[in-house]
Amino acid sequence: MKKLTLFSIFLAAVVIILGAYTRLTDAGLGCPDWPGCYGNLTVPLSEEKVAQANAAYPERPVEAFKAWNEMIHRYFAGTLGLCVLAIAIIAVRQRHKGTPVKLPLLLLGLIIFQAALGMWTVTLNLLPVVVMGHLLGGFSVLSCLFVLYLRLRNRTYEAYHLGLNDVPIEKAASDTSQKANSFQSSLKLAAFIGAGVLITQIALGGWTSANYAALACTEMPVCESGWQDRIDIPGAFSVPDAQNYEFGAHDYGERVTMHIVHRLGALITFVYLLALGISVLVSRYATSKQKHVSAFMILALFTQVALGISNVVFMLPLAVAVLHNAVAAILLLSLINLIFTLVTRTQHTRALNNDRQNSHALSGSRPLHSAGAFRTDASTPNAIAGSTSSHILPRAPGGFYG
Repeated sequence: MKKLTLFSIFLAAVVIILGAYTRLTDAGLGCPDWPGCYGNLTVPLSEEKVAQANAAYPERPVEAFKAWNEMIHRYFAGTLGLCVLAIAIIAVRQRHKGTPVKLPLLLLGLIIFQAALGMWTVTLNLLPVVVMGHLLGGFSVLSCLFVLYLRLRNRTYEAYHLGLNDVPIEKAASDTSQKANSFQSSLKLAAFIGAGVLITQIALGGWTSANYAALACTEMPVCESGWQDRIDIPGAFSVPDAQNYEFGAHDYGERVTMHIVHRLGALITFVYLLALGISVLVSRYATSKQKHVSAFMILALFTQVALGISNVVFMLPLAVAVLHNAVAAILLLSLINLIFTLVTRTQHTRALNNDRQNSHALSGSRPLHSAGAFRTDASTPNAIAGSTSSHILPRAPGGFYG
């Protein structure tokens, strides 16, 4: 199951990349129906089938390049759905072995909803809310698969993979241990907030892309002159009435607003995650695993910022724009990995403290002396008043003496 989950993570990443490629090549409606393409399982290529397709959908004539982009994306998404179904079935069958069940079932529900969003993307003519939701759904599936893989790996190789032996919590003195515990708790809260910030930024990027506002601003650091007069927050985050949302339905000022808000979100995300990563790297209370994950997260963060700037400077090159989506997924997974180490660290510390309390309770317990059981007989010759001799043994029932 662990290998299948790892393969599914790879598939989910490919689906996200293919989805970005499909969107950026304006192929979201490359096939105007769902789940097939012009009523076929593959793109119609013969003259006869192309003629039939054009007759059935005169407003959307066959464009083989766009149609293939859309169908390849659907093929990979369908394969991912089958893999998630297999994971859910295996998890239910192996639940008596301690295999996680709730998360695989949640994944199965997400995949079904994601398929529905894929259908609505086509049938609602690229409605921006649906397109953004479809993007967030893909990131959600990828994240849940990654968490499942971490749980399966942790269940099998916990001590080795999470570096529980190199954490200063167990080795430090009592006051240092308390500081380490406090740092880990504070860091966990900060990491969860960081996840919220990053997910919000991904949603803003999805909204900007779904409304074709990626090139609404082509100058740095904010936008073209006069952008202050074009700001329209309510209009930018509304859905105008339109028959078709391909190539966008918002006016220029609303798209400028989307783009500027996305840039502002990128700045906030960059500063927050950079501060989070540096705080882990310089702390003496962070584990080596957490430091490695944070270093990787910072590298992904700088790469993502460079790609975002390149999108503007070089006018949205296809390869750079696709990589921008891929690195966003990598950045999210690195943050999830950091959160997982913190949650597991907290659970391990709590279990360790419980074990210590139980050990102290056992070591500090004293033998019970009841009237009907063990008692010291003061009449024995060895029972001298005030004596502390270790040879004085209690009388056992039945008259046996030590």
